[in-house]
Amino acid sequence: MKLYYGPWACSLAAHMVLHEVGEPFDSESVNLKTKVTATGGDFSEVTPKAYVPALELEDGEIVTENIAVLDYLASRYPDYGLEGPMGRTRLLELLAYLSTEIHKSFKPFWHNGTDEQKAVAGAYITARMRYLADTMRGDFLCGDQPRVADYYALVMMLWAGRFGIEIPSALAALGERLKARPAVQAALKVEGIV
Repeated sequence: MKLYYGPWACSLAAHMVLHEVGEPFDSESVNLKTKVTATGGDFSEVTPKAYVPALELEDGEIVTENIAVLDYLASRYPDYGLEGPMGRTRLLELLAYLSTEIHKSFKPFWHNGTDEQKAVAGAYITARMRYLADTMRGDFLCGDQPRVADYYALVMMLWAGRFGIEIPSALAALGERLKARPAVQAALKVEGIV
């Protein structure tokens, strides 16, 4: 497998999961402004969407969109998914919430929003993170071990920290537990975040 990622992008979630599972994988950073890969390739030839993440499978198939990439990883590595007849549905529900309610709300911060837009978005993000904190079922979002959704939530917390957005204490504690993991440290180091 090969992960195409952009530092500080949502692809960091998949990057952390891939380090966690411990199997060999390749990765290549992408300049999200120029759409050029670290080796000088045209990223739009990997995926015409030209944004990350893009996960190239062993057979050459490309999986895009953060929810789909994380779902694929959870299916391939079941310890990072949720078990039971409703497990996959509940995981997709959580990933969709992270994507549509929290991730998309950062737009004013990444794309030169006004101070007023940022204030409104920040309050909205904090409220949505409060829901996550209030519904945690253990040390992590879904129990006593991290799942793919926890890594996506960590990326959202890193963004919140970068932009000075309040993170509920229970969620911040989850983030600290994840950041202490060697695999997470490795992904953050590769992406130049620590």
